Order: sequence, then C-alpha cells, then structure tokens
Amino acid sequence: MTDLYKTIGAKIRDLRLNYGAKGLSQEDLAREMNTTANTISRWETAAYKPSIDDVYKLARFFKVSIAEFFPELQASRLQALLSATGDLNDDEIDELAEYARFRKARRALAGARTRKRRE
Repeated sequence: MTDLYKTIGAKIRDLRLNYGAKGLSQEDLAREMNTTANTISRWETAAYKPSIDDVYKLARFFKVSIAEFFPELQASRLQALLSATGDLNDDEIDELAEYARFRKARRALAGARTRKRRE
C-alpha cells in the first residue's frame, strides 16, 4: 500500500493545480482553508499530515467527494449502501453517502497515524 499521506498530498496538489482555468497558488488555497501556504506545501509533500477535518474542508472547497483522497476505498461498498436507501430523496442520499465516506476516511487516517507511530 502506498503511503496514505503521500496519496492525499498528491491529490491536494493535483486539485490545486487544476482548479479553474489557471489553477490556484498555495497562498490562494491557504487563504481559502484559513491556514498558511507553508502548511499547504507540507500537506502536499506529506511533511505535515492533514486532519480528517482538513481533508473534508478541502473536498468541500474543490467540490469533490472526500473519497477522491482515498482511492483504495471500494466503490462497490458505497454502491451497496446507496442501493439500500431507495426511499430517500436525493439530498438525503447525498448526505448519507458523504457521511459514509467521511467515516471510512477517518478510520483510514487513524490507521495511518497508528502505523506511523509504530515505525
């Protein structure tokens, strides 16, 4: 398995550079995230580890699913969850799916932190 934080950092950089027509600078993204350009840089290089709240804020800002940061999550499991919720309206399904992704992402980050401490 690739290093989770390197994967997240690469996704942040990719989303930032491909944002809009020109991309975003680290300074611009930092302003949007209420942090510093240095922190953005360190997230992108995995020198700093963003919290699940930070990843969630990034996903909301870039208007992508939080699952974009965790490519190893199995889409089939999310599909099973959605198929079990047939009587919910679109907003409720979106909210439930996002919550499920958030829970899985939080667990993945907790596991990565535990593994890092053991190293």
